[in-house]
Amino acid sequence: MNAPRLADFVKAYDVRGIVPDQVSPQVSRALGAAFAQVVAIPDGHRSIVIGRDMRPSSPELARAFAEGAAAHGLDVTLIGLCSTDGLYYASGVLDVPGAMFTASHNPARYNGIKMCRSGARPISQDTGLAEIRDLAQWTLDRGDVHDLGSTSPGQIVERDMLEDYADFLRNLVDVSGSRQLTVVVDAGNGMAGHTVPAVLKDLPLHVIPLYFELDGTFPNHEANPLEPANLVDLQAAVREHGADLGLAFDGDADRCFVVDERGEPVSPSAITALVAVREIDAQVAAGTPAGDIAVVYNLISSRAVPEIVAEHGARPVRTRVGHSLIKAEMAANNALFGGEHSAHYYFRDFWFADTGMLAALHVLAALGETDRPLSHVMADYSRYVASGEINSTVTDAAAATDRVRAWAIAQGDVIEDTLDGLTLTHATAPMWWLNLRASNTEPLLRLNVEATDDATMAMIRDGALALVRQEEGQT
Repeated sequence: MNAPRLADFVKAYDVRGIVPDQVSPQVSRALGAAFAQVVAIPDGHRSIVIGRDMRPSSPELARAFAEGAAAHGLDVTLIGLCSTDGLYYASGVLDVPGAMFTASHNPARYNGIKMCRSGARPISQDTGLAEIRDLAQWTLDRGDVHDLGSTSPGQIVERDMLEDYADFLRNLVDVSGSRQLTVVVDAGNGMAGHTVPAVLKDLPLHVIPLYFELDGTFPNHEANPLEPANLVDLQAAVREHGADLGLAFDGDADRCFVVDERGEPVSPSAITALVAVREIDAQVAAGTPAGDIAVVYNLISSRAVPEIVAEHGARPVRTRVGHSLIKAEMAANNALFGGEHSAHYYFRDFWFADTGMLAALHVLAALGETDRPLSHVMADYSRYVASGEINSTVTDAAAATDRVRAWAIAQGDVIEDTLDGLTLTHATAPMWWLNLRASNTEPLLRLNVEATDDATMAMIRDGALALVRQEEGQT
C-alpha cells in the first residue's frame, strides 16, 4: 500500500479526509499509536477514551485507533455512539485524553478525528497535532502499522456514558420548572438523534423530532445548519406545529442553531449574549463579584455581545476566530463562558469546551421562565444588523484589503485594528464595522459587516464587496 500524505488531510485543528483513500483503518491505527506516544504517555496517562459518530466507517476506524494506542500499553475505553461534546464530557470526567471519530457536517464520504488532551483540552497543529501527524506518517511509510510493538498491550473495553452525560448537563441548567414548551428538533440524521432524547427526557417539553434516525449518508439534508437551505425543513415544521422554537444540530451535535416561533433564525451572537447574561447572573447570585467574571467572544460576533456583558458588570474578552484560540483564551482568563458566531458555545463548567446542547438548555430555560415568545426575548439581545459572512475568491487578498481600507478610512472617524485580518470601526453615528479575513487554506477573503440599521449595513457591505471583487470579475 502506498501511504497517503497525511499533511493533505490533517488540518489545523483535526483530521478530516475521504474514506478510505485518505482516512483508512491503517491510517487510523498509525494515528492511534502516535497519539499514545505524543500525547497520552508523555502527559503521564495510561488510558484514553474514544467516541464515534454514526458514519458507516466510524466503528472500524475507532477500533483501529484503539488498537494502535493499546499496542503502546494504553488501556482504551470505547464509549461508542456519542456527540463530540459527549466525548469532551468523557475526557473531562475521566481526566484522560480522548479522540472523537467524526467529520462533523462534511458529506458522507468523509470521516475524521478530533483529539484532545485530558480534561478536554484542545489539540491543534501547534500543540501536538503536527507531531502526531509526522510520527504516524513515519509509521505508515515504514509499512509496520501492524507491528507497533509493546510487550504489554493495553486492554480495550466498552462503556456507555450517554446517561451520565445527560445527567451532567441537566444538573448545570434546570429546566424542570419551565412552562410547557413545544420544540421542534432537527437532528439532520446526526448524533443529536441519539443525544437529544436522553438529555430532554422527563422535562416539560413536547419534542417534535425531525430526522432523528442515525444515518451517516444524510438522506434528508446536510447536517450543517450554518447553510440556510438546511434550516428550511425546521422552519416549516415550527410554523406548521405552532411550536415555541426550533433547534438544529450539526452532524456531531456540538453546534446548536435556534429558530424562533416565527421560524426566523436567531443570531448565534444573540444566543451568546443571552447565555452570558444567565451565567453572569447566576455567578453574581452565588456571591462572585461581576468584575471578576470574564466572557470570551470572537471579533466577528455582534458588537452587542461585549456591550451587554459590560452592562452586567463583567469583563468581555475579544479574541481571534478559531475554536482552539477561544478555548485557550477561556483557560487563560478562567472565563465563565464563551461564544462564537458559528454557534459554538464554551463553558467553564464544561472544562472550557464547547457544547451546543448546554446552550440549548439555557435557551429552553430562559423561554420557559417567561410568557413572552422567543422573538420578543431575543429582541433584547439583537441590537444591530449583520451581513453574515460573505466569501469572495480573490487572487490578491492584500491588494483587495488595501482597497477596502483606503475607502473605509475616507468615510472618516474610522478606527483600525489587525487582531485577525483587518477590522475597521466607524465609532460615531451611524455605527458600523467591517472585518476582512483571508482564509489560511483557500484563496478566499471573508467579509463581515454590522451596523446600526439596514441601510447603513447594506451601504458598507456593498461598497466593500465591490472593492474586494473589483478585479475578479465577480458579481
